[in-house]
Amino acid sequence: MEMVLSLRLSVSPFLSRRSLIFSTASVPFPTNRFFFSSARRNPTNLRSPMSLIKDIQPFVSEPAQDTSSFLGIEEALMGFISGKTKATTVAHSVWQNVIHKGDAVVDAICGNGHDTLVLLKFIANDSGKGCVYAMDIQDSALKSTCSLLDRSVSPSERELVKLFSHCHSRMEDVIPKGASVRLVAFNLGYLPGGDKTVITTSKTTLAALQAASRILRSEGLISVMVYVGHPGGREELETVQTFASGLPVETWVCCKFEMLNRPNSPVLILIFKK
Repeated sequence: MEMVLSLRLSVSPFLSRRSLIFSTASVPFPTNRFFFSSARRNPTNLRSPMSLIKDIQPFVSEPAQDTSSFLGIEEALMGFISGKTKATTVAHSVWQNVIHKGDAVVDAICGNGHDTLVLLKFIANDSGKGCVYAMDIQDSALKSTCSLLDRSVSPSERELVKLFSHCHSRMEDVIPKGASVRLVAFNLGYLPGGDKTVITTSKTTLAALQAASRILRSEGLISVMVYVGHPGGREELETVQTFASGLPVETWVCCKFEMLNRPNSPVLILIFKK
């Protein structure tokens, strides 16, 4: 028997008076009498958020190694709980534990290129293998990404990034059939510093999530950062949550990180394929 497990943590005042929700949509959870009776007698038997993250570890092989500039997953999570790090830091630390050198990954909305650069650092090595497929519908975003990459990486690393002027819903048009995609990253909303009226929408994002689930390999991750402070943001969050909640528990694990007392803070949703 399986239960949906939801943990709500109210962080004490010395942690910046913040609150955090950490929930999972499909983590197997024991429901026998012994577990619940022992938990009542000994509260230390209750599972911590980190134990939930470790549930996916049996499915994840060795991560990319050259990642010394990125926080470890426990440090990133505790930083997020205490208000010292952003949700993007948590996302990057999770990516670090999923991606292998030489992998194929997708930046579904490259924006100004910051996630594209992070993904490139995780997949690149001396073998010249691996690829970051990055796309955006705005020319200004593609130009910003190109500029950042040209300033930040070597020519050989730059060759591992393929940029496309495409909507994220059409990612299957540009990714080779049969490609073994390890991770698909979404950074929803509008382009920072750009036209705030040009935003991702629930319709195209749902199509993109469906496409991502089709191209993703086993032991792969869909990472979705949802910004909710603009018109349409909450609707898009509901679309992502509905999609994730409907995935079968036998093959998917779905988690959400959300600040409860910061209603306009971005929400991170992680969708792991077993």
